[in-house]
Amino acid sequence: MRSVFYALAVGLLGAAILHIVIILMLPRFTARDAFTRVSALDDVHSFVSLPATPAGPNGLANDNPYLRTAVCTFGISAQPARFQAVGDVPFWSIAVYDAASNEVFSMNDKTAVGGNLDLVVATPAQMLALRRAARPELEKSIQVEMPKTVGYAVLRTLSPMPSLEEAARNFLAEATCDTLRPAS
Repeated sequence: MRSVFYALAVGLLGAAILHIVIILMLPRFTARDAFTRVSALDDVHSFVSLPATPAGPNGLANDNPYLRTAVCTFGISAQPARFQAVGDVPFWSIAVYDAASNEVFSMNDKTAVGGNLDLVVATPAQMLALRRAARPELEKSIQVEMPKTVGYAVLRTLSPMPSLEEAARNFLAEATCDTLRPAS
């Protein structure tokens, strides 16, 4: 019976130490989440191409030799966000995440109208207003509701051969991540 109490006491002491270590290490891990790392790259509402090797304290990199990647943080509390890109690349994809890194929406060139990126992300109230306004410039836009007001997008394009490298870089450089202009 005495050994059971001893094992129980050692187990409880070990659990207490483990919990204290986890609580003390939590701030170190929270600064490494994807949203924090992406938002440290640049201003809100602009795509930033990732370097081939990790640079800076965020450690983000484009580690696939055949993909080129750009990221953009955005906020939709005042206006919806609009993502657009046009280019002659063999493949592109975009994924939209909220600040907790939950994927909200993803698509690629095969599911886009005409193969071009034209995506609007809005809160449910903003989406209702957009649908009521029936803006002609948004007829071919994919419209997505996002309950949270802050997030980030990851845009990727394929560059399987050196001859396609320039087109891939131009596609990402000319891609826009901006607030949707109010109807005129």
